[in-house]
Amino acid sequence: MNSITDPHTLPRPRAGIARIPVYSAALPGATPVLFRASSNEAATAPSAAVVAAVTTATQAGNRYPALHGADLIASLAASVGQPVGRIAVGDGSLSLLNYLLLAFLEPGHRVVYAWRSYEAYPICVLTCGGEPAAVPLAADFGHDLDAMAAAIDDTTDVVILCNPNNPTGMAFGADALADFLARVPSHVLVVLDEAYRDFTGPDLAFEATGFLEQHPNLVLLRTFSKAYALAGLRVGYLVASDAIVAAVSAVLPPFPVAAAGVAAAVTSLGEPEVRDDLVHAVLAGREAMTEVLVSAGLPVVPGNGNFLWIPLGPASAELAGRLREAGITVRLFAGEGVRITVGEPGLAEAVGRALAIAETGA
Repeated sequence: MNSITDPHTLPRPRAGIARIPVYSAALPGATPVLFRASSNEAATAPSAAVVAAVTTATQAGNRYPALHGADLIASLAASVGQPVGRIAVGDGSLSLLNYLLLAFLEPGHRVVYAWRSYEAYPICVLTCGGEPAAVPLAADFGHDLDAMAAAIDDTTDVVILCNPNNPTGMAFGADALADFLARVPSHVLVVLDEAYRDFTGPDLAFEATGFLEQHPNLVLLRTFSKAYALAGLRVGYLVASDAIVAAVSAVLPPFPVAAAGVAAAVTSLGEPEVRDDLVHAVLAGREAMTEVLVSAGLPVVPGNGNFLWIPLGPASAELAGRLREAGITVRLFAGEGVRITVGEPGLAEAVGRALAIAETGA
């Protein structure tokens, strides 16, 4: 048989590709979607200034953006109070996590993370040829930091901490992080994913850049998708030691963020009041949604994100289906729980009506 047409000679993916799980999606259904509460997006559109900046950037779309995102890095350096050599940017914090693993994870070595946590973590680890090492959450649905520290062995290259944790919303404070870092060998990379840091309650909120000097193995991952309402423009950044940033930059593409994303992010950094208004709306929406869910007799984890976790176990699919019938999409983790994004005007009331109808059987 001609080798050109022989199916046994066609390109084959790496053996580990078959192990990569599929990123989940909201439940399909015939009912039109009235509220999309499944993706932890901001409920409000970007500001007029951001839209204008993006429009201007697209008018010069025939030109490449600044090499390495240097203009965005300069704005971020001023914003977070760190030298430009300690910042790298990319098309979302998830993309930067992939590049971190590509730079620091040896094939077959382990990455320790909590579970359940962000569902992309095992995808990233397996994509980069590593071995996932998931550590069960504590009874309160937060990270079991003691168990995670104990899970680190000689083949562990990376530990990922999601704070606040997605999808459960639980967070830990500065003291807990300090204690954990003190127990991690200095050659192990610790990635602190802070995608939801802006929504953390005041008793647990802290500025993690203060840990970088004492712990040069620490990396902070942050995003413009949530509090800055730029999810569709794909912008994220990391803050770390010069050595870590240099290693990541070696594998990053030369133009890691599109010009429109750069323009949006730089403009957003100059509008802190817009971010603050969005955060306040989310916190108010989280409180309102908590009241609705508790009144309906549902278990709710007192989270710190722009979402709430409803740990219903086997009954999770029923709740997700009820809400989908009412035009409300949520993220179902079958057999575990339901995550519902908060902050959109009218959403809590719509959920309350849907649950009331379910209760009465109307």
